[in-house]
Amino acid sequence: MFHFSNIVRTKGDPKILEGGPSLKRPEDQVARALGWFSIGLGAVEFFAPKRVTGTLGMEGHEALVRAFGVREILAGIVSLSVDKNAGLWARVGGDGLDAAALLSGLTSDNPKKGNIALALLVVGGITMLDYRAAQDTKPRRPSREARRRLYPNRSGFPKGLANARSGAKQIAAHPTAERS
Repeated sequence: MFHFSNIVRTKGDPKILEGGPSLKRPEDQVARALGWFSIGLGAVEFFAPKRVTGTLGMEGHEALVRAFGVREILAGIVSLSVDKNAGLWARVGGDGLDAAALLSGLTSDNPKKGNIALALLVVGGITMLDYRAAQDTKPRRPSREARRRLYPNRSGFPKGLANARSGAKQIAAHPTAERS
């Protein structure tokens, strides 16, 4: 059976016959997906702000949309890092800013209020997903009931401190003697 991982292996490496379950936790996979989504959305907002504002009937706010794009890209990058929890919380905060900006476009003279309402629904759903992912990836601390292990009687010498001292004395007494 062909396995894609074998492509990058050198001649002497063992061949992969079958893949096993992923070591990534489901919440890590969700964080990764949200990070890439954030980067993609941010790229659209940064490179095509007129298209975004035109779709929403909010022309004239391209600079804000472009700034939101930068924020999305940065939050996405952090969501893909080892500090994914901070990136996910940045996404939650950004969702609040997005909702506030969208609400400002719900005016009586905007012919594209329906698009804004749809965008608000999408932002609301994404916000719930971001919030859940941020909760699921928060750093885990041991419970208060967990017993701390203390080792005050350990010296760091595998055979004990007395044995180490006698060995040192033996070396000092016979510096050129062969030791076993």
